[in-house]
Amino acid sequence: MKPLAAAALALAAAALLVAGCGKSERPKTDAAAEQAAAAQRAREGPYGGDLKALDKAKGLGEDLNRKAQEEGEQADRMSR
Repeated sequence: MKPLAAAALALAAAALLVAGCGKSERPKTDAAAEQAAAAQRAREGPYGGDLKALDKAKGLGEDLNRKAQEEGEQADRMSR
């Protein structure tokens, strides 16, 4: 019976060891904050000029749409 008891004890110890190893906690991070930080690092990196140009182009489209809307409203007021 001694070899059987030793085997059972070794099996129990191995089970506890395996159970304890698989429970690592992941660090809690905010996805939005991490994305903003990554974008900031990219703007300061070697491709920062390209990203800044892309941001400026996005703003340009919005600006053109706003100006077109204002021109349309002004034309409506003048036609009355």
